Amino acid sequence: MKTLPLALSAPAAALSLMLLAGCATGPAGDGAGAAQDAFFANLTALCGQTFEGRVVTDDPVDADFRSQRLVMHVRDCSADEIRIPFHVGADHSRTWVITRTSGGLTLKHDHRDPDGTTHTLHWYGGDTETAGTATRQEFPVDAFSIALFNANNAAVSTTNVWAVEVHPGEAYVYELARENRLLRVSFDLTKPVGG
Repeated sequence: MKTLPLALSAPAAALSLMLLAGCATGPAGDGAGAAQDAFFANLTALCGQTFEGRVVTDDPVDADFRSQRLVMHVRDCSADEIRIPFHVGADHSRTWVITRTSGGLTLKHDHRDPDGTTHTLHWYGGDTETAGTATRQEFPVDAFSIALFNANNAAVSTTNVWAVEVHPGEAYVYELARENRLLRVSFDLTKPVGG
């Protein structure tokens, strides 16, 4: 077997080490941390504020949502978690929870019955799998949620991908997408409102 001279193999070894070091940060690499930190900072800047939104997609299944007052409250903010209650008219059963994890960001849906007990479909959501951007993060459905949906006659949701967008000074957007389904709710960040 022929070996390369040391002068030629050292740069190749250095390149290999750099490539391996890049892999050590996870599938999204160093860019994920920066983009997700910026996204979380954009969201944190909204803490303590309330915004009104509207459905901006036209799926007939969302007619009830379109007819209701939609309000989000960005509250309960910490360095690693932000809770955002989402009210649909008089229904205050939903809270979006965005959390920092060692692997990126997680979106969960804290869904409660009127008496405050957890709803049958509770704590579903997903984890980021890519770096995303400072203004958009996507959360493909996780294994826990797939099992929950399958166990509760909601198998249609097992391919859900949720997304959250924060366009500072413009809009916050919540999105649910799967085959033959798209819901986007856009909240006007230029006009904070009272509860």
